[in-house]
Amino acid sequence: MKNRTINAVAPTRICDVGGWTDTHFARYGSVFNIAIYPYVEIQIIQRENSGSDKRVEVSVENFGELYSVDPDNVDYSAHPLIMAAIEVAGIPGDIELTINVFSYAPPGASTGTSAAVSVALIGALSVLTRGRSTPYETAMMAHSLEKEKLGLECGVQDQLASAFGGINFIDIHDFPHSNVSSIQIPNSVWWELEQRLVLIYIGNPHSSSETHEKVIKEMGPYAHRDPRIQELRELAVKAKNAVYDGDLMLLGQIFDENTAVQRALHKDLVCDAFEEIISIASDFDILGSKVNGAGGDGGSIAILTNGDMAVKRKMIRAIQEKGYKYLPHYIARQGLRVW
Repeated sequence: MKNRTINAVAPTRICDVGGWTDTHFARYGSVFNIAIYPYVEIQIIQRENSGSDKRVEVSVENFGELYSVDPDNVDYSAHPLIMAAIEVAGIPGDIELTINVFSYAPPGASTGTSAAVSVALIGALSVLTRGRSTPYETAMMAHSLEKEKLGLECGVQDQLASAFGGINFIDIHDFPHSNVSSIQIPNSVWWELEQRLVLIYIGNPHSSSETHEKVIKEMGPYAHRDPRIQELRELAVKAKNAVYDGDLMLLGQIFDENTAVQRALHKDLVCDAFEEIISIASDFDILGSKVNGAGGDGGSIAILTNGDMAVKRKMIRAIQEKGYKYLPHYIARQGLRVW
């Protein structure tokens, strides 16, 4: 058996208007989001089995950590999402693997990085086992790892954005079952949107599952009927229409409205650091801003600027002077890629 190398990359996502409606407690919903690079990168080296019990070696490059794993008896004490993907893959007994995991996005940035890791890893491992999975199959399996295998609270939009890429409108008709529509717009609108978006990381990783648990407790058993959840569903539809119309001013207003609903869902979803960034950015005539993902006391925020690039750069410098990190990015035209 010859050694072979399998590569996979999967984008992360921002600007998830309607997020929170893609959850089990919302039951159904709509989400608009934008897949972006920085992406997650997986590389797998396959070799013939040398007889070792621990046939899989995993390098988690961002953390400088290396693990030897028995795929038939997986230890979940470190990086459980990665370990769960290895366990469910059903790695053939006649091979050994070296798996390298790397993310260009910082961990806990509320850009769906963990979902992108599982999508990319499942996509790469499927080449060895089941044959290539479709983007939807890969996303559903990645979501199942977090929700069913690990018992974490999570929505389904992150996995779908990572698997499909691009600018998406996601209809969650019966959680987690969803339809994904790619929003096709002229290059001029795509490029303008890409150029105007700014991504700021506040520097504190956060747990999306813990944030979800706070909101679930606050909303009670009838969250799917809550008017705030219904408003989020409606905002996702409005965001889709604004992008189709190339109306970035309206899109910015929708970002602001969505962030306001996040504040209303739970007092901790838009923390003081996000409020400071929004306040600074407002001095530079921005169109709007959207706290990414579940929000909380960590993560990132997307800011839609007014198109004046010199003013945009001044705003970024002003925010950086407060200790926050600017994350360069561009919109990912493709989702999961495996070769």
